[in-house]
Formats: sequence, structure tokens, C-alpha cells
Amino acid sequence: MPARIGPLSVLPVFLDLAGKRAVVAGGSDAAAWKAELLAAAGAHVAVCAPDEELSDGMRRLAACQPRVLLHERTWRPDDLDGASVALADAGDGDEAAVFHAAARQAGAPCNVIDKPEFCDFQFGAIVNRSPVVIGISTAGAAPILGQAIRRRIETLLPQALADWATLARRLRDRVSQRLAAGPQRRAFWEWLSERAFGPAPAPDCEREVEVWMRSAASSDTGRVTFVGAGPGDPELLTLKAVRALQAADLILFDEHVADGVLELARREAKRVAVSTVAARSGGGKTEIELMAATAGDGRRVVRLMQGGGVAFGNAVDEISALEAAGIACEIVPGVSAGIHPVPARRAGLRPVDGRAEVRALRRA
Repeated sequence: MPARIGPLSVLPVFLDLAGKRAVVAGGSDAAAWKAELLAAAGAHVAVCAPDEELSDGMRRLAACQPRVLLHERTWRPDDLDGASVALADAGDGDEAAVFHAAARQAGAPCNVIDKPEFCDFQFGAIVNRSPVVIGISTAGAAPILGQAIRRRIETLLPQALADWATLARRLRDRVSQRLAAGPQRRAFWEWLSERAFGPAPAPDCEREVEVWMRSAASSDTGRVTFVGAGPGDPELLTLKAVRALQAADLILFDEHVADGVLELARREAKRVAVSTVAARSGGGKTEIELMAATAGDGRRVVRLMQGGGVAFGNAVDEISALEAAGIACEIVPGVSAGIHPVPARRAGLRPVDGRAEVRALRRA
């Protein structure tokens, strides 16, 4: 089975520092910026540095940010007791090694500015749409590239995304109480997420939210989507194909589908190779039975097929059987790798409703 994700140079994690203690050793402008980040995350930051080492930037930060407290002296190992994170701007490798050892002794993750060999974690470029926070890391290989990526993402994400995320946080308890876990909740959150990339929520959006909650609670969202994976390049997947993969609970895939295509799928989705289903069909469910049972429980199934696949009739038998069982189907054709006969075009296919595609493919 292919891995759900490729190798990672670092593991991105997000620390909850609200109300917790952080220690910064050093008073440089670089240390001031890190202290400002820690305070912005809600930490109470103790800055330890002799008076002569305190930069104007650090003094201004302490004057205007109540969560930053200056201790005008050199740091001591007991300063790190109870700290959730420790940071230093060390003058040389020996000082960095001593600070790193003290932080480990205190059980605090450590970062020494510009000395990656003494870092337990790294600061990446940040896109802030809090409560949505996006961190970008190049594992120290190309910080300027990280900044360029941040600028590109900044242009793609509207500022109103923060308002939608705030609304989502406010609605979370209500959604948990009124909608069943699984398809119902995900249908509602997908509806809200689609709107998060447009204008800010209207002042009276609660009324629309109520309508959609009732709709999600009463709807059966189970369906099977047949997706053509194209010639193998993940960048050639259609946007509709990517959305289907990211909404799936179960993905049945041809064994020749590229791992890069599968990596675009929802991480929590169960992935099953079609050859595996066929091999066990004597004692377990067949491919069609597995799709029908999963969709019948209100979940989303993606049948991921190599090449253009579904646009040329490969899925006719499966769709017919599923529709006979009352399962809604949808077709998302893939990009063709070359020039092929196009019965789908002659038949006027619209990749929206599976029943229409079956009739058109039969006529072709």
C-alpha cells in the first residue's frame, strides 16, 4: 500500500502557548522578534539579558507588550524551570551548547537563533488568518524561498478567512450537539468552507447557518464518485477530482495510480487497492458490494481509475449496479494522455450525474 504522505524533512506542529511561560535569553533585535511571536501566541515571556545587551527594539516591545517581562541580567538555569519553550540568541557555540543542555534538563523545547544544531524546533514563515495559522518551513535550506511562498499564499487567502474561522469556532459546539459525527457534520463544514474564500460572513448569517444545519441533518450524503486519475501527473488532476478525493471516506484505486495522486486525498480516508478487493472476493465483499455498503451508510466513496478512464465507458457496469442498488453516482473524467476516440463528446456527456453518463455511453 502506498504511504499516505511522502517523507517529511521536519514535522509541522503547532504549540498552544496561551497562558504558558516562555524564556528568551538575549536582548537583540532578533530575540525581540521571537519574543514578540511568543507573546502573540499568548505566552508570558521572560527576557533575560544584561542592560547593555538590550536593543531598542526589545525595550520598545517590553514597554508596549504586557506579556513580555525584562530581567536585566544574564540568564540562569533555574530561569528555565517550568518553561514551555526556551529561546536564546547565543554569542558562540559554547554558550549555545550550555543553553541547549539547560533547556533539555528543564524539559523545554529549545531554539537557538541561527544555530540549527542546537534547535529542537524551527520558526517558519507565517501566514496569519488567526485562528487559521499557516506555517511554512524549508528546513533551513532556503529561507528566502519560504518567504516567497508566504507572499504567494497571502495573495490567495482573503482576510475574511479569519472571520469565517472565528464563526466556525463559535459554531463548533452547536454542530456537535445537533449533527451526527461523520457525513452530516462534514457536509455542513464543507458548506461553510466553500464560503470561507469569499466575502466575510454577513451579520445575519446565523439564519443561513440554521437552514444548512437542518439540511445537513436530514440529507443522505452517501455517493460514489468515479474519478479519472489522468496520465499520472498529480498536477493534471481537475479541481473537481481533487475536491472529491479530499471529501472521500473510502478510496478504491487502480494499482497503477501514481502515489502523488493519492497523496492529494483526505488523510483519514481508507485506501484500498482494487486488486486487493478482487483477491479476497471469494470470502469478502466484491468491489461493487464494498462501494454500495459504504455509500449506503451515508459515506463518500471515490473509485479512482487510471487514465481518462470513466470518460470512455470503463465504469458502465459498476454505475449500473450501484444505481440499481439506489446509490447516487457521479463521474469526474480525467485528462487523457493522448488522442483517443471521443464517444463521450459525441454523446454530449456532462460529468455531473452518473445516470446520464450511463445512458449516453450506451448510446455511443
